Amino acid sequence: MLGGVCLIMLFIGGVPLRHMAKIIGIALAGVALIYLLGKSAPDLLGRFNTWALRIENFFVPGTTADGNFQSDLGQFSIYKGGFIPQGPFSGSSGRNFLPHPYSDMIYAFIIQEYGSILGGLGLILLYLIFMYRTIKTSLKCPKHFGGIMAMGLGFLITIQALFNMAVSVHLIPVTGQPLPLVSMGGTSILFTCIAIGVILSVSRSVYQPDEWEEENGSSPSENKPRESYATN
Repeated sequence: MLGGVCLIMLFIGGVPLRHMAKIIGIALAGVALIYLLGKSAPDLLGRFNTWALRIENFFVPGTTADGNFQSDLGQFSIYKGGFIPQGPFSGSSGRNFLPHPYSDMIYAFIIQEYGSILGGLGLILLYLIFMYRTIKTSLKCPKHFGGIMAMGLGFLITIQALFNMAVSVHLIPVTGQPLPLVSMGGTSILFTCIAIGVILSVSRSVYQPDEWEEENGSSPSENKPRESYATN
């Protein structure tokens, strides 16, 4: 996830595609090396067996009897939710049987109580609105660093949310990523709030330049506004 966000930022920053292809090739080689080391020496990486089992169970169904237990119950909760909201405290199967309904599978639990339209599509729409506002702010920011930083943090939060949702609907293997600002968590909430605070700081330099100038001692308009992120 972090690697994907970095590639997006490199693309926005104007890095040539041939250089990005080299980075992707090195990354794939590193993943293959880690997989071979894990298979040859399982004790070398503490959680390698968990990682490998999740991927193998996803691409080869039936490898173990309960390999997709969490994902299957998540899909069942989504099926029970239907299209029409049933209201809070109505998701009995999610509360009683779904593993980690407060973190990993909270998206499936929300759909079970609030339906596929309001709970499912509505939550996706909120994250897309957040990403749209972040991109709009980044494009208007006169400073390259601030604009790219805000856009990168916005993509990081949105992609993490999409990863969590994709796990619930069984599009990707279980990752353990929480749903930003929704799942119960400790460090996840802390760093998500810090990221949003940074984005708001960049937003103030765009929409409230007078207040930003008073606090920082310089005006963001002193730098010439850029026409594009791309560089030669």
